[in-house]
Amino acid sequence: MDSGTMIEQKQLFNSCSIKWYSEVTREKTYPDSVCLQYPLHRLLNSHCFCLLKNGMGLIIFFLCAYVPKTEAHCKWAEVLKDLERIKTSKDIDVSLYTANADEDEECQQLVIGCFLLETEVINQECRIKNCSKKQDVLNILKNGNETYEQSKLTSTKSKKCKQCEEYEEKNFTEFVQNFVKVIQRDCKHLPKDTSWETRF
Repeated sequence: MDSGTMIEQKQLFNSCSIKWYSEVTREKTYPDSVCLQYPLHRLLNSHCFCLLKNGMGLIIFFLCAYVPKTEAHCKWAEVLKDLERIKTSKDIDVSLYTANADEDEECQQLVIGCFLLETEVINQECRIKNCSKKQDVLNILKNGNETYEQSKLTSTKSKKCKQCEEYEEKNFTEFVQNFVKVIQRDCKHLPKDTSWETRF
């Protein structure tokens, strides 16, 4: 910092101090707003705000703010897409333990775990019959198990939750329908697709 700038800053500070002191003597307890302009000017010219002065800085700022929301919104999206693909399969004809979509919220993670276990049964069926939706079923298992493991870290277990084998056995169509409802309940940011009720 050169000597001219330092002198200018001292003069500004002294004038602010004098102005503030004169105001206090007139029983005012706050400094004149002019005195706050210099610190505010310094703050806005600091490195913290230099990025916000140009378009690229603003774009980066908004992208950073948007990313967490997008991640939350999409955590089950891939599984839902694959369930949409397999729901009409004629190759899959199995009875599966099917949890209710309205189970207690404390049991939500265990319910999802049951659906994923039963999806493994569908996978075995597809291997035997070499069904056309085999890859979609594998995708459900891969993406579903990854998301489930992440969610399980923050979940709590309750003794009143049922074991998978305690649920009623239902056909493949009802199984997929309930699986979708449970996922949509877990991922609250995803809009509920009410058209599933009319498609089946």
